[in-house]
Amino acid sequence: MNHKAIRALYSNVVTIDDGTGAFDAQGNKVQIDITAVNAWVDPNAYKYQRAAEYPSIADQLDTLYHSGLDAWKAQIKTVKDKFPKV
Repeated sequence: MNHKAIRALYSNVVTIDDGTGAFDAQGNKVQIDITAVNAWVDPNAYKYQRAAEYPSIADQLDTLYHSGLDAWKAQIKTVKDKFPKV
């Protein structure tokens, strides 16, 4: 189960058990539309992808020092273009 998608789509869910389902605060089982859960796209996914792709801060500072601000901007823009905001 995609816990993040379930929590985003069903604000009343407080507990998720992969074996038995999702439950609200009173312990009632919440009916989950698995098609909607599978179709859900994390609106913050680009942030995680960018963070993994950016050069380290040390490498970014090295680029700034040796190649200047425009080279650093180009380096960062490449990552931003690869993983645009949704």
